[in-house]
Amino acid sequence: MDKARLMPILIVIAVGVILGGLILILDKPAGVAVKMTDTHAHEKSAEDQISTGPRGGKLFIDHDFSMELTIFEKGVPPQFRVYLYEKGKLLPPTSAVVAITLTRLGAPAQLFRFTPEADYLLGDQIVEEPHSFDLAIAAEHGGKLMRWSHSQTEGRVEIPDEMLKSMGIELLTAGAAIIKPKLRLPGEVIFNEHNIVRVVPRVPGMVSAVHAHHGQHVKKNDVLAVIESPMLADLRSQYSVAKKRLVLAKTTYEREKQLWEEKISAKQEFLLAEELWNEAQIALELATTKLRALGVQPESGFLKTNITQYEIRAPISGIIIAKAVALGEVLKEDREIYTVADVSTVWTAVTVYPKDLNVIRVGQQVSVKATAYDIESEGTVTYISTLIGGQTRTATARVELDNTDGKWRPGMFINAELVAEEIAVPVAVSVDAIQTFRDWSVVYGRYDQYFEIRPLKLGRSDGDMVEVLEGFVHGEQYAGGNSFALKAELGKAGTTHDH
Repeated sequence: MDKARLMPILIVIAVGVILGGLILILDKPAGVAVKMTDTHAHEKSAEDQISTGPRGGKLFIDHDFSMELTIFEKGVPPQFRVYLYEKGKLLPPTSAVVAITLTRLGAPAQLFRFTPEADYLLGDQIVEEPHSFDLAIAAEHGGKLMRWSHSQTEGRVEIPDEMLKSMGIELLTAGAAIIKPKLRLPGEVIFNEHNIVRVVPRVPGMVSAVHAHHGQHVKKNDVLAVIESPMLADLRSQYSVAKKRLVLAKTTYEREKQLWEEKISAKQEFLLAEELWNEAQIALELATTKLRALGVQPESGFLKTNITQYEIRAPISGIIIAKAVALGEVLKEDREIYTVADVSTVWTAVTVYPKDLNVIRVGQQVSVKATAYDIESEGTVTYISTLIGGQTRTATARVELDNTDGKWRPGMFINAELVAEEIAVPVAVSVDAIQTFRDWSVVYGRYDQYFEIRPLKLGRSDGDMVEVLEGFVHGEQYAGGNSFALKAELGKAGTTHDH
């Protein structure tokens, strides 16, 4: 192989050797080196105006030869494009060999090789965001090797370690996590049907007093209303007569027993007195039972006052949710006049769509949040209807909530949240760490004394952690709590995205 054919190969090898050195040390070349701005980077150097090439890129000059480096991204992912010039005239892209080594914070170096494309050289890799990096550039033209270096930053802020605490910035580490996506379902707070009691008088009569009204809280045995009942008067009279008869029968029995034991009277008289005493006991027990069945204490003070008055009392503590009684009204014994509900526990009727029936199950923990108030509780699914409603085509799940503090009121609209599934992901970050930068979702990665944005492609989330599909790797540190302070610092620094 002759020297003419070997020369291009040797030049390419020499360029590779030089680039390897540039990865380790980015020293300034003897030629002219300028900073480059692409359509994203923020630069303030005065060289920006005097070093711009015909196509808006950065111009790197060595005597008569110059190389314009641009980042093109209209309709395509960001890519390096290189234009070659000799004394200001455009050269064919095959007239030089170019290679660029790109290094950025927290990432290994990238070697970009270039191939001819139309009137420019095209880089073989995507220039990932953010466009914040250091470049080592090498070019061979006409047997001469040239090199330049360039640095630019975007979305970067310097925060020393001692300032982190004062700014309230918490450092977290990206890593594997269990994502627990939540299913949110609408619902409504309803009464616990097991704790609802309907009150009836149990005796007929006329209402003489009404003490409790709709919406009122009552305690067990509070008097709700009073009625005048001839039937109750008759039962009380029966009890009074039976009680007096028992006293008389007992006295007769004791006298006849003594006379029989003293051989004064016949045994037959004694046995008759004993029988009458037993009958009187039975009569009193029957009268007592009838009164107690109505909730009336036989020895109540009514025996001494108005024996027709009957007090209707609250069977449980709770709230009156229905009232159907008025003063002077004549009631039958089976008429429902009050409904009392114990609201120490309540239910939520949660709407479950057919597609979600395989997610929810009895015994599952559910977080219940009111839609119009800042109220939240944890409950348990106690029941799921087996039939889907004909019109709504939904099922109903019942969640029981403790309501001893009375914060839940029937009729409130709620959202019920439950864990739909558990997903293991290799890389996840805190949702609180996600910020927006231009139209990206980013975290602020920590690299020595610097924070720098890292645009992310996000996956599934449970509201606490979010899966990272691209843009961040396992083990990288990032700003967690109070990360918005970094966004404010970037705003103060005037970091922009030039076009």
